[in-house]
Amino acid sequence: MDFELSQEQTMIYEYGASLARTYDRTYWMEHAERRAFPEAMYKQIAADGFVGTMVPEAYGGAGLGMLEMELFLEGLSNQGIPLLSLVVGATMTLSMLSNHGSEAQKQRYLPAACRGDIRFCFAITEPDAGTNTIRASTIAKPQADGRFRLNGRKTYITDARESDYALVVTRTTPHTEVAKKTDGFTLFIVDMRAKGIEMHPIPVSIPLPETQYQVFFDDVELGPEDVLGEVGKGFGILFECLNPERICVGAIGCGLGRFAMDKAVAYANERVVFNGPIGAYQALQHPLARAKTEIELAALMARKAAWLFDRKQPCAPEANMAKYAAAEASIHAVDASLQCFGGNGFTKEYGIFDIFPLARLFKTAPLNSEMVLNYIGEHVMGLPRSY
Repeated sequence: MDFELSQEQTMIYEYGASLARTYDRTYWMEHAERRAFPEAMYKQIAADGFVGTMVPEAYGGAGLGMLEMELFLEGLSNQGIPLLSLVVGATMTLSMLSNHGSEAQKQRYLPAACRGDIRFCFAITEPDAGTNTIRASTIAKPQADGRFRLNGRKTYITDARESDYALVVTRTTPHTEVAKKTDGFTLFIVDMRAKGIEMHPIPVSIPLPETQYQVFFDDVELGPEDVLGEVGKGFGILFECLNPERICVGAIGCGLGRFAMDKAVAYANERVVFNGPIGAYQALQHPLARAKTEIELAALMARKAAWLFDRKQPCAPEANMAKYAAAEASIHAVDASLQCFGGNGFTKEYGIFDIFPLARLFKTAPLNSEMVLNYIGEHVMGLPRSY
């Protein structure tokens, strides 16, 4: 692996600093506190070609890879601008459409999505299944005429109402009727304005511009043209998009940690107590230095995972480790920064505590740290299955 970024990759990484001159952390927080999606920022990102980072040029994208998307999201988050919609939409959904969509689907959805004219969300989590996707009960039942009727419910679906389409993980065969537990999954492209869809927002305590929803499907009509890939063989596609999600979360966590520490370092160099700047005191300096080390280590693992993904090599161990490490590192970074600011860290003026809820979220979502450690223990280290 070459650790030196190309000129193009460096520009991608530094794009966040350029964007922040117009759409900065203050802009992001204003929208987060109002639960309003930052439409103008998103349109600018789309116009600059980054929504379609992983989409082939033939369909309006940049034709780049996971490493470039990782660098892009990390660079945005370095400025305190984390956009989760770019994880579930631009990364997880559009790349899957690029890789597995029919020619008609690619022509219909990808150019418009890359322009920012339409948006996608990703619907997998269910209230009764949670992490155990095998037990998913949302079903698209095949009909005699070759069409399907979708019934079920999903929860914690990011920007479901604000999206035009969803990539919905369903079963077309119940888990009780399949020979192999991973059989019977089918992914559908679902128009979120279709008859039979009901959505309810989930109030969360974290300041975010994206809204979470419970989504209910009641006899939603779908056709074979809405199937992504093959009927009953969607599990492979599903797991192909989970590693990118973890890489992206790793990138965002690292960026948020850096953003908090950059503010803390500037403050610690200026704030004078007793005999000099507080940054000279090891009680403040060492926690920041440890957090900085953890952040950079996590960022290296996220980049390695992206590098492997682009080369179609197994990257699940690295993607999971990156997500775990970044979640821990970002929490430590924000905590050390808070301690550095003292009481000022809890004020709106300095905006440090505002970073903590999202950093802490990544320890729980999109996959909790305990399940990540289970994966590493079993599949990387060869320990007995623990659950």
